[in-house]
Amino acid sequence: MKMKVFWNTCIQSLKLPKREAVFALNRIGMDIVVIYMFLLLAIASIPGLVEQILSNSNNADSQLHTFFLLIFFFIFYYLIIVVIVFGLLSIIAYMGTLIAKGIGRKLQFGLMWKMTAFATTIPLLAFTILSFFIPLTTLFILISSGFILYLLIRIILIYPKRKQR
Repeated sequence: MKMKVFWNTCIQSLKLPKREAVFALNRIGMDIVVIYMFLLLAIASIPGLVEQILSNSNNADSQLHTFFLLIFFFIFYYLIIVVIVFGLLSIIAYMGTLIAKGIGRKLQFGLMWKMTAFATTIPLLAFTILSFFIPLTTLFILISSGFILYLLIRIILIYPKRKQR
């Protein structure tokens, strides 16, 4: 049952910034969003893991070595990536909150964080696929951040303006 929720979340995230997708994703709880991001980042980490395993596979104790490599990868690659991505999501969401406030939309940081997380689906999937074929640079991160911010602005504009009192 839960995998269906994550699959539907992924499909709706790919449809952003359509109005129906925005409001469907708005109803998803923050716990699902965080787990969805962990899963998406795990998928995006696969090319790095494959590269590590292939570069260290010529060892005689390969089974034991692979086990320790997985532990090392989880601690020193995946967790660091999670912290960095969650930090960047928070920064972009804060920028989105400021933009929303500037154009008269009453949107909270939590909603902006959630929508920013969903907007990362396309860049993370693109990163995963492209990483198998070409080495990606910081330019990819800058382009992805710009794309996420663009999607976030389009999402903000879907919500109605505040009523003047």
